[in-house]
Amino acid sequence: MASHTATMGNLPSGIGICTTIPDILYLPELIFGGLVWILVACTLVVPENPQGWVMFVSVFCFVMTFIWLVVFACGGHHNKGSWAAADFAYHGIAAFFYLSASVALAKVTLDMKDGSSFQNYQLDISAVVFSYVATLLYFIHTILSAIRWKSF
Repeated sequence: MASHTATMGNLPSGIGICTTIPDILYLPELIFGGLVWILVACTLVVPENPQGWVMFVSVFCFVMTFIWLVVFACGGHHNKGSWAAADFAYHGIAAFFYLSASVALAKVTLDMKDGSSFQNYQLDISAVVFSYVATLLYFIHTILSAIRWKSF
């Protein structure tokens, strides 16, 4: 009689996070999130409220993704299913935050097309593009984390 065992999910640790999906997305998330942070910090922050939200999201997600990367690299998850669920939840929240920040930043950038310096406008356009790329990366990571979570 053949044995039918379900395959358990596996959370990587160490250098394995650089070779497995979705964990390979940590580095691009950090790079594009850092670029959003830098570009928004370089521009004239007017109006303050939407730009402040974009700064909060980019800094928060950068720091939390770095902490998440370190926890996974050190094996602090102990290959538990609850960490797979937390990975899914965090990346879902980050994708939602980045989407809201991207929309707000795009609106502010469109509004400043005529009334601001051209250099600030170009920096904001770059920040909008990188913000949407970060949103896409976090969204893909969320989908792939959900698939991994369901395998536990």
